[in-house]
Amino acid sequence: MSNTIVPLISSSVAGPLGVLHLPRLWLKVSLEARGKLAAGYPGLGKGYDSMVCAALNLNPDAVKSFIAASRPTYPQFEAWIKKQPGVKLDKATIYKNNVAIMGYIHDDATRKGILGASGLPDDGSVNPGAVDLNNIDDWFELHQAVLK
Repeated sequence: MSNTIVPLISSSVAGPLGVLHLPRLWLKVSLEARGKLAAGYPGLGKGYDSMVCAALNLNPDAVKSFIAASRPTYPQFEAWIKKQPGVKLDKATIYKNNVAIMGYIHDDATRKGILGASGLPDDGSVNPGAVDLNNIDDWFELHQAVLK
């Protein structure tokens, strides 16, 4: 069994603040800070991670530093977010972020790669949303690393 962990919290999951993807971001950055994030996964990447930080007006470096230094639980992470200067946690901002997360569609090459790796046809029968495709990718990676 691998000493690294595939982050299986979906981007469709929200914590008490109601922000989609935020629990996954916390998990990935936490695992990376401890050298336990599975290969191929960025701790705080350019996709959903950056979208959430930008939407909430969070400094990505501050997020990484806080998590690395404090090892917060998820509720402690959300409490820290609430205290950040200029943070945007109003309902409209959270709603707009959540719609952007759920509405994001991967490019054709990414979709084909994810479906092909999992042995699924690229014939329109699988929901093309990035959240669902990323879930399929995570399940495949977990299978390869732990269950195969």
